[in-house]
Amino acid sequence: MSIVYILAAILIFGILIAVHELGHFLAAKFCGVQVNEFSIGMGPALWKRQKGETLYSLRLLPIGGYCAMEGEDEDTGNTRSFVRQGFLKKLVILAAGAFMNFIAGLLIIAILFSSAQVFWVDSIANLAPEVTQTGASGLMPGDQIYKVNGWGTYFSGDAQMFLGYSGDTADIEVIRDGQHITVQELLRQTCTDQQGKPYQGFGLYVGRQAITATAWNKLSYSWNQAKDFVQLVWFSLVQLVQGNAGLNDLSGPVGIVTTIQNVGSEAQQEAESNNENGLLAAAESIAYFAALIAVNLSVMNLLPLPALDGGRILFLLVDAVAIKVFHRKIPERFQAAVNAAGMALLLGFMLLVTFHDVFRLLK
Repeated sequence: MSIVYILAAILIFGILIAVHELGHFLAAKFCGVQVNEFSIGMGPALWKRQKGETLYSLRLLPIGGYCAMEGEDEDTGNTRSFVRQGFLKKLVILAAGAFMNFIAGLLIIAILFSSAQVFWVDSIANLAPEVTQTGASGLMPGDQIYKVNGWGTYFSGDAQMFLGYSGDTADIEVIRDGQHITVQELLRQTCTDQQGKPYQGFGLYVGRQAITATAWNKLSYSWNQAKDFVQLVWFSLVQLVQGNAGLNDLSGPVGIVTTIQNVGSEAQQEAESNNENGLLAAAESIAYFAALIAVNLSVMNLLPLPALDGGRILFLLVDAVAIKVFHRKIPERFQAAVNAAGMALLLGFMLLVTFHDVFRLLK
């Protein structure tokens, strides 16, 4: 595994975690909460500067950072502590980190798409003769595939993925001449391929269609790509819950570094074979993957699990209900204990995934 790609992975995660903490910091300052320290990096301090009530520091290890607010887990008596703020301010501060990660991912996508000439989307190239739901009210060659089972097909490749995870039937929504047409319960059946051989499938030959990259489309498809990343996270979680995906489909730090290396190397080789700048192509591919990670972190961090911001937001909502119904709030020490236990479980799970990544790498 190349040291360059390991450093790239450390840099990506370091920047994204720092951006996440910057979101909490800016929201806390905006809401009037006292911030005791804002740090870029972890470990021993390389540089410190006190400005007002906040200590700003740059630390040795480029693996993120932190925003230390007054009274995060207990009431210190300070009226500007986090725990003494109202529901809305707490919600804004807790959600700000994930919001900043999403914005970072969207910004990376917009920069990459600024030089795009076309965008490729899924369309129906042809239909097997066994497909009966065709014609003006059904499916036709040339239709742009818009949704499969309610999942948006924003870019080429989405339709095949969602169809691959479909059961015995699939609902397909297409766009034809600006009109949306939905075909429900398209059957998975024995179909004839283009060479006349039988196969099990839905009878759709998925091709791709070019959309000209105008100035407006660059903005529109940047947003669509961010939505596609969010959708991919939710789709993956659904597959995990349904048992269609398992440990082999998960990646920890080692797996992510391996993916970054593969993505960068493949892009470089393809570009050089076409007499193009291989290093630039590798950098763009890695940046695209970094945008995926940024949006992934944004969504995952809002899951209602202990130790994550989503878990703290869940406690915030439960607290509001408890105050309304029982006229009492959940003790901060109980919340802190649950979050600590959640962090321990999360770290244990990450170690399990990491060991699995190493095992796969050594096979």
